[in-house]
Amino acid sequence: MPPDPLLLADTPWLLYRAFFSLPKSIKGADGEPVNALLGTVNALLVAVETCQPRAVVACFGAEQAAYRVELYPPYHAHRDPMPPALAAQWLQAPALLESLGWTVSDSEDLEADDVMGSLATHEAEAGGRALLLSGDRDMFQTVNDRVAILELKKGADPVEVGPAEVRERYGIDPALVPDFIALRGDPSDGLPGAPGIGAKTAAELLNKHGSLEDILAATDSPDSALRPRHSATLLHHADLLRIFKRVATLVSLDIDPPPNTPTDFARGALKARELGMEGLAARLEKATE
Repeated sequence: MPPDPLLLADTPWLLYRAFFSLPKSIKGADGEPVNALLGTVNALLVAVETCQPRAVVACFGAEQAAYRVELYPPYHAHRDPMPPALAAQWLQAPALLESLGWTVSDSEDLEADDVMGSLATHEAEAGGRALLLSGDRDMFQTVNDRVAILELKKGADPVEVGPAEVRERYGIDPALVPDFIALRGDPSDGLPGAPGIGAKTAAELLNKHGSLEDILAATDSPDSALRPRHSATLLHHADLLRIFKRVATLVSLDIDPPPNTPTDFARGALKARELGMEGLAARLEKATE
């Protein structure tokens, strides 16, 4: 039997997702919204119930890594500031998540994506499995035989996205995702990609040549099969495309995965009730039975 997976949560994504999808009328003991907290915990509980992980890590990080902004100043620059009502819940989240027996792993310098990718790599190298609960397409680069993305589905169980599913969706192997993002772009991160090159063309170029560097090398080849307009675009934007790939590539951190740790429903219920989240407290108390 395969080992129980380590569940790694993109907590910033979960908090933002819940804050903008659940009504602000969901309030706690202090009369302030707790919708982001509620949605985040509920999503994680669904994943726990479905996947039975050996442990859960709630990953946090910088809003944007400084080195990525230095490489490309427009990175994340289009994003609005965090709403105050979300910022207040953000500060409360670690204590609530830890009360459930889940590990909180943070980085001041790098992003939650980097934390998740590093933990997934270490887990896989140790012979384990990792499931990454995230909606960020950057994370597809981590996928392999021991690492999968866990996608939330409304009204259905979460779905695992492995190497075959990445190839089906993007037409490339997971390891080429940073190259793919560099070429096609990623509007959510403010990366425009190469002008005139969409997802289909990016996948075709990568499958034919193997990597961004190989594609750029082919532009100088006299027998290159690249279309003249693509060749000219790639040559003109070569340095910028290399920067996009570096921005999209996850950075490895030296973080040890946690030991096997079951979810503590009883202690989580106490913390939820302290925050005035009575419905969540009742759900957690029921789980202890």
